Amino acid sequence: MRKLIVAAALAGTALSLAACSGEAEEATDTTAETEATDTAEAEATTEGVLDASTATAEQLAAAGLGAEAAAAIVAGQPYDSVSAFNAKLMETMSADEAAAVLETVFVPVNLNSASEADIKLIPGMTEKMEHEFMEYRPYADMDEFDREIGKYVDEAEVARFRQYVTL
Repeated sequence: MRKLIVAAALAGTALSLAACSGEAEEATDTTAETEATDTAEAEATTEGVLDASTATAEQLAAAGLGAEAAAAIVAGQPYDSVSAFNAKLMETMSADEAAAVLETVFVPVNLNSASEADIKLIPGMTEKMEHEFMEYRPYADMDEFDREIGKYVDEAEVARFRQYVTL
């Protein structure tokens, strides 16, 4: 959000300067490109968890992955499942390192069709919660997921789980 505010302030300044110098049209194009880039970066940061199938090397690097790991992830895109993504990570990382990456870079798990192995890979998943995720299938919508899983964990934990799932 701060990046967006700074970008807006810079854009206003750039437009003012461009208007004074007679180069308003060129500055507007550059400002629009800068704002679009800053908005995309802000959205990626706001969402918290990047989709491994669509994340760029730049987004992955910003999430703390090294250039080599980011390049390897991008080279394997798209991923069929989080299990396939985890297998790619395990080629060059330990299980603990891969688990740490899965907290911020993940392939969303389809609640209605994901395998048990995929559900187990959701960060913070316990055997009890795995059972609860499976028990309520099929989910009609995400509100149903919130309601049913909310019986077992607080609202913040439901919101955290939502970052890793889809319908």
